[in-house]
Amino acid sequence: MIFTRCVLAGFLAMTLTAAVLPARAAEIVSVKAGFIRAPHPRETISILDIPADDDGVAGARLAVEDNNTTGRFLDQAFAIEDVRLKSGEDPVAALKGLAAAGASLILVDLPAAETLALANAAKDADILLFNVGAPDETLREENCRANMIHVAPSHAMLADGLAQYLVWKQWKRWLLMKGSHPQDQLYADALRRSAKKFGAKIVDERAYEDLGGGRRSDSGSVQTQRLVPVATQNAPAYDVLVAADESDVFANYLPYRTFDPRPVAGSAGLKPVSWDASHEQWGAIQLQNRFAKLAARRMNERDNQAWIAMRMIGEAAARTRSKDPKTIRDYLTGPDFSIAAFKGQKLTLRRWNQQLRQPILLGDGRMIVSVSPQEGFLHQTSELDTLGVDQPETKCKLQ
Repeated sequence: MIFTRCVLAGFLAMTLTAAVLPARAAEIVSVKAGFIRAPHPRETISILDIPADDDGVAGARLAVEDNNTTGRFLDQAFAIEDVRLKSGEDPVAALKGLAAAGASLILVDLPAAETLALANAAKDADILLFNVGAPDETLREENCRANMIHVAPSHAMLADGLAQYLVWKQWKRWLLMKGSHPQDQLYADALRRSAKKFGAKIVDERAYEDLGGGRRSDSGSVQTQRLVPVATQNAPAYDVLVAADESDVFANYLPYRTFDPRPVAGSAGLKPVSWDASHEQWGAIQLQNRFAKLAARRMNERDNQAWIAMRMIGEAAARTRSKDPKTIRDYLTGPDFSIAAFKGQKLTLRRWNQQLRQPILLGDGRMIVSVSPQEGFLHQTSELDTLGVDQPETKCKLQ
């Protein structure tokens, strides 16, 4: 009896102690990301295409909100620090500043040379980079790096997505018009490769030399109406004019002005994109509405690519319960990773070059015309691998 009373007294004492002592708060894991970006050229053919000040980073901010919705149940808190470089500023210095501030997961929206410089600078650091802007093939091929995940689709993926649709339509004879800037040449190379890959034929090539000057003027429509027909006349018979104009110098002048009445595709007309403001299928309208509420504008490609990158970080952190860059990378490149992105099927990562597999939307600026891969283009592993450089062709040796 005495023993029973002693046990009961001890139990009551422990209960009272637990009730009096404050509950131990769970430790919140802070997952801090950075965003290094350069302002995009504000001189565009159409005033509708002038980039917003928060171009790209607005998508990342929406993804931070999405990550925190789940994170509060997992004791994780997500944040992103935006670094917008001014002309001449060193991106490597910006990277070091973010690392010193505790950001080891970095989104990058810079030209290919600067993007590669960041990857090389971070080689021996505990940092994982996410390329959300540069489509250059070299970053995924000869100059691929193990510390960089590619969310933006490559030139080859975009060109293949367009080529599949044009071939499906039996528009196999192309007139290629290319610009004079290096990025234009790279896109033209990708279009040539896609034509050969899927059985189309480039019947002729025309070059457009950028001589500078304003892209919008009071007399622009009159001048363009006279010049474009001359630039496109006397061409061999063709089905579609395909433009390679990554610099936004001439392509948007082509529709409705060519000498022969032909559709325009590529950098104008029917454009292959990773995302479009008009996309609303597969639940995308709810993402569009949430973005419009946050940014007071529509979501574009760069916004969506940044959103996906930040969501990949959130997904990996939630699954691994870690913010360590190596742990995040191992999960993203592993067999268990996939992410929903309102594009009709789950997105996964190509392990051989760390490029995100994704459908390519084909839009005309008003609506989505089609989505590639097209029906009938098959692959032994994933139909998404019909878009871009496949594993047997790759030159990538991750380092």
